[in-house]
Amino acid sequence: MENWKADRYGCKGLRIQDIDEIQKIKNTFLGADNQAVIKTFGRPDRVELVDKSQSFFFYFLEPSNGCESVEKEKEPLRVLFRMNAVSKVSEVTITNQNP
Repeated sequence: MENWKADRYGCKGLRIQDIDEIQKIKNTFLGADNQAVIKTFGRPDRVELVDKSQSFFFYFLEPSNGCESVEKEKEPLRVLFRMNAVSKVSEVTITNQNP
């Protein structure tokens, strides 16, 4: 996972190489707290607060608008961790859609 942490916003293309591994382990994070996610994957590329009861951690698998010289043709693939009101993971999704 060191490659994962070194690839902020998916700019280097290292995270996408781990997509099969992420597919296998993503559900093991259900019920985990936000610190366990941060310890494993590093700081999220983006955090979105939906309302007082939930938030999303975004980790981009493909280059996103946080990368230099990337022209966004489509929404980048990302891993979304949905956190509930007590900062526990309630859903893990790999998608190119915004929540």
